[in-house]
Amino acid sequence: MTTPARSQLPVAVVTGGNRGVGLEICRQLAMAGYAVVLGSRDPRKAELAAKEIDPEGERITPCHIEVDNSVNIEQLTGWVKERYGRVDTLVNNASAPPDLWAIAGTTDLTPVAEALDINLFGAWRVTQALLPLLRRSPRPRIVNVSSEGGSIALMNGGRPAYSVSKAALNALTKLLAGELHRDGILVNAVCPGWMPNDGSRPGGQSRTFAQGAASVVWAATLPNGGPTGTFTRDGRALPWLWGPQRPASRRVRAWRAASRPPPAASGPC
Repeated sequence: MTTPARSQLPVAVVTGGNRGVGLEICRQLAMAGYAVVLGSRDPRKAELAAKEIDPEGERITPCHIEVDNSVNIEQLTGWVKERYGRVDTLVNNASAPPDLWAIAGTTDLTPVAEALDINLFGAWRVTQALLPLLRRSPRPRIVNVSSEGGSIALMNGGRPAYSVSKAALNALTKLLAGELHRDGILVNAVCPGWMPNDGSRPGGQSRTFAQGAASVVWAATLPNGGPTGTFTRDGRALPWLWGPQRPASRRVRAWRAASRPPPAASGPC
């Protein structure tokens, strides 16, 4: 299909689109009538993923996107501008894996910095770079794929890099939503839920990729005048700053017990 024909379709850019829920987001957006830029830090994986769900290349175009690489993001912006002329939907889905067994009080800060660079600054870089192209759209949308693990209301210990970076992503969502509302750009954070084999909730109940992607696509296809600055799953609000406190997990309770200092010896004083 030629570039002019593609430009007639709404254009969606999806980071981390080569596998899991990201791949399913690309599939559902293509089915909804979008020309989808499927991004991956590995160009070969992007090509294979695009062919898997769109063998004819009619709706999905693979693209090399490294959200932690400013030079790459600058090149992405130029390529999208030349090929499509605008962006209608940006889905910031690329994410660092959860640091499952880390504890905030003792964790190495190197993986924390890496998680922030991808989960927070990565989404921030891509959003800033593509914002001029989003402003060209008649219905611009930004969706930040977040997590229940980034809910301050529900935090009780564990996975500090993942949780702090996703909470920061939610804060960025609120800031952008407030700043861009007058431009008609809706900005929302979505938790797709715990995905199978994503390592984020061992032993926990997971959802299908189709279910998780549908939550994201709901926010990506909101009508003009729709909600902005929200944190949702399946179109329903999730607690972020306030809400009932969740009981500590068995792992965190065991860690607290092991870390508790021994009782002081009795004495005359």
